[in-house]
Amino acid sequence: MPNLHPVKVVGGHYRERSKKIILKIIHSYYFMSGNFTPEEISPEEGKLIGKVAHYFSKIGVAVIELSDTLKAGDTIRIIGGETDFTQTVGSMEIEHEKVKEAKAGDSVGLKVEQKVREGYKVYKL
Repeated sequence: MPNLHPVKVVGGHYRERSKKIILKIIHSYYFMSGNFTPEEISPEEGKLIGKVAHYFSKIGVAVIELSDTLKAGDTIRIIGGETDFTQTVGSMEIEHEKVKEAKAGDSVGLKVEQKVREGYKVYKL
């Protein structure tokens, strides 16, 4: 049997990183098995409001197909693959026109802080 030594935890960094990795594994397992609705994973994820339909990498803009309302100033969380980040909605566009609010069924262009891919889930916190 291998000799296991405890890892020194510096400021909780390893513990927090391990927690995030475990949550991503659980999230991926349940997502792939189809045994849940996204709202059941964790209350910290907020409410599912849409998914990424396209990403323009040169300008860092995601097109999000909305299943609920979204307003400028809302905080969103985008989750998919190895990506998991939150940001505040600065401005949105529909058909190259700036809007302050979008409703279910709209596809909005939104500047995002990290690279995303089609199919990533978008939650409102």
